[in-house]
Amino acid sequence: MFQIAKILLPVDFSERASNAVRFAVPVAERFRSEIVLLHVLPPHYEFGTAQMGAAILRDLVLERRRAAEQQIEGFLSAELRHLPVRHLLLDGDPAHEIVACARREEVGLIMMPTHGYGPFRRMLLGSVTAKVLHDADCPVWTTVHMEAPAASPDAVKRIMCAVDLGPASARALDWAVRLAAEFGAQLTLVHAIVELDPRVQGYYFSPEWRKTVVDAAEAKLAALQKNAGTHAEVNLTLGPAPEMVCAEARNQHADLLVIGRGLNAGILGRLTSAAYALIRQSPCPVVSV
Repeated sequence: MFQIAKILLPVDFSERASNAVRFAVPVAERFRSEIVLLHVLPPHYEFGTAQMGAAILRDLVLERRRAAEQQIEGFLSAELRHLPVRHLLLDGDPAHEIVACARREEVGLIMMPTHGYGPFRRMLLGSVTAKVLHDADCPVWTTVHMEAPAASPDAVKRIMCAVDLGPASARALDWAVRLAAEFGAQLTLVHAIVELDPRVQGYYFSPEWRKTVVDAAEAKLAALQKNAGTHAEVNLTLGPAPEMVCAEARNQHADLLVIGRGLNAGILGRLTSAAYALIRQSPCPVVSV
């Protein structure tokens, strides 16, 4: 049985954090999840410790903690009052504490914003979110990265799962299939054949080669679906994965995009460059599994 017993919601009390919490409500309602609302107080070097005495620094740190305690207790309390919510206030590096908390609490899902507002910031994921995506073991749900985030849905009705046919594809599809079943959502599978970029295929690829590549992709997708026990509609696109997948998500009016991350953290982390670009460009929230 597919369960998400706990959802971890890291918050910094911004509007984008509020939007992430609102996305969490229908998910928590569906799975009867406990919500762990987490705020991390970063190290207090920002106060300029070399210029003040120990007593003054201690008072500032205590005042900051008291203010944070009040904020987290009241954060969207009306929207969350019908759900089981636990509040946590931790100290340290935010990304490290979020990942450590997720492991310690054995959460099934982390939901957080990407912090992408503004003409320059929309080009980059926030450093905390990027580190969490690299290091977290559980799926991570990120809200829309673009300047105008989508309104929080009452339910997830259209799910698109993007697969590259690599090692993480089966895991991502399995998660998408089970989530779609829980919500009664329409599931679509999308794969971008990057070897057949329309911008260059006329110069380099014969029709025979094109057919060989397409047939091979279709066979792999069929095998992937057979192993997952699903018969989702399949959309094959030609060209760079981030652009093509996000275009399909817009065309299909997807409520959620599910993608795979690397299975092993290693030195480079779990988040591939293609996954990073998908999260940054997606018109809907993305779950990285």
